[in-house]
Amino acid sequence: MNTADESSWVNVANYLKRMAERQPYKRAVVYPAGWDDNGRVAYTHLTFQQLDRESDLIAHGLESCGIMRGTRTILMVKPSLEFFALTFAMFKVGAVPVMVDPGMGIRRMIACLQESNGEAFIGIPMAHVIRKIFPKYFKTVKKWVTVGTRWFWGGHTLKHFLSMHWEPYPVAKTHANEMAAILFTTGSTGPAKGAIYTHGMFDAQIRHIQSHFGIGTDEIDLPTFPLFALFDPALGMTAVIPDMDPTRPAQVDPEKIIDAIFSQGVTNMFASPALLKRVGFYGKAAEIKLPTLKRVISAGAPASVASLEAFSSLLEETAEIHTPYGATEAMPVLSVTAKEILKETRKFTEQGYGMCVGRPVEGIDVRIIRITDEPIEQWNDELMLPNGEIGEITVSGDVVSREYYERAKDNALSKIKDGNQFWHRMGDLGWRDKKNRVWFCGRKSHRVITENGTLFTIPCEAIFNQYTGVSRSALVGVGAPPNQKPVIWIELENPNADREQVRTELLNMAAQNDMTKDIRTVLFHKSFPVDIRHNSKIFREQLSELATEGKEG
Repeated sequence: MNTADESSWVNVANYLKRMAERQPYKRAVVYPAGWDDNGRVAYTHLTFQQLDRESDLIAHGLESCGIMRGTRTILMVKPSLEFFALTFAMFKVGAVPVMVDPGMGIRRMIACLQESNGEAFIGIPMAHVIRKIFPKYFKTVKKWVTVGTRWFWGGHTLKHFLSMHWEPYPVAKTHANEMAAILFTTGSTGPAKGAIYTHGMFDAQIRHIQSHFGIGTDEIDLPTFPLFALFDPALGMTAVIPDMDPTRPAQVDPEKIIDAIFSQGVTNMFASPALLKRVGFYGKAAEIKLPTLKRVISAGAPASVASLEAFSSLLEETAEIHTPYGATEAMPVLSVTAKEILKETRKFTEQGYGMCVGRPVEGIDVRIIRITDEPIEQWNDELMLPNGEIGEITVSGDVVSREYYERAKDNALSKIKDGNQFWHRMGDLGWRDKKNRVWFCGRKSHRVITENGTLFTIPCEAIFNQYTGVSRSALVGVGAPPNQKPVIWIELENPNADREQVRTELLNMAAQNDMTKDIRTVLFHKSFPVDIRHNSKIFREQLSELATEGKEG
């Protein structure tokens, strides 16, 4: 723990307390609790004062059962009013919530939970059932709380905590570099890793998000990704929990999202590219306008130009779509607006320059370094590449996680020491232009190293994506570097199209471009495997295995 002066303490729960004082009766969290007889959504909510007081009650309850400052506590609760109250209660106590995306599958999820060495467990009944079915993964857990009906496992209940007499809870005086949470990555391009968030990191994210996007306390947000919802009470925004499965944004019902925007007067929305695409194309076809929306933030993977165009057609001229770049370990890092993409950068993306992901957020330092798969122990300016050259994106700043939980090897591969500071290697490739914009060229692990040179996924795929009828493409390598065979996978808009004709025309097109002339194998897949969290990142590793076997999907 930091031994800094007490005046330097920071805790994100203080944002909630301040908002409860400034706007006690404003709705903090709104939740779709059911439907009336006519099929209309019925909402329930907590005001900022109610959310603050409920989290106080829960904080007292957590402390009474031994969940205290520094206690690593597995949290398995669906997006709900309780999710917000519990999380802020844990921050108030100084406990360390461990959050894992349930969409990654039970086996991978419990492996992550085991890795966190959780000391306490808070979850809905089904989560406790999983805990009892797989007891070896939860050997370190000594305290548990049930959110809902407690069955046969004992422990404490949230209902009991909320029945206690309310008294204000003194927020733990945590320090900026003290562990605040462990958030696991999805593991879409490797094993899921627990990024350690500090209280200072959460505080910095709130400040950067508020200042960069110009968010006001009078706004109403529709966060379609649960973790982003946690920023809303700290920012003073009302969070409207959408009626959807957050693990399947690509299958969301567009009408439910649009209905929530209309009925709640939503001004801000966070959406993965998959959800942006689905709602955007539906709304465009139905000629729907969303006049209350002033801002859309789309992150998790690059949003396609077509998706940005479609959703832009639903918005007023003054509204804007932002596409920030970042990761679980560092967010936000870069940002660009849809207007700049559609008016200026798209033509270069289509020519294979990569995808523009914008300029650094104020206070965040971004540098491009030479590509290597080896650890880099100490920073050296000779690592840096000049503008225009493709290298690995590295970032330093107060929103960057300093380490993974108990993963020394991954820390060595991802962090570079630089005096008292450090750089995080994003694992992404890109280059910087003369306007200080960074252009994303794909994951480092996805580059294809052939005897004739290195091919990068995003630039090469952009060439094939220009062919009419191609929904998207994915470049993979077969064999081992430096003699990999490049293969391009194609997902067609019309699955009944003549594949042989398309294959011939794509190969002819590829042969005329220096970037793609060495790609001589085209395979088709009816629906690419994608990541669970955002349904947007293509699992190229799986496609590479299929290509090795010569199987089409």
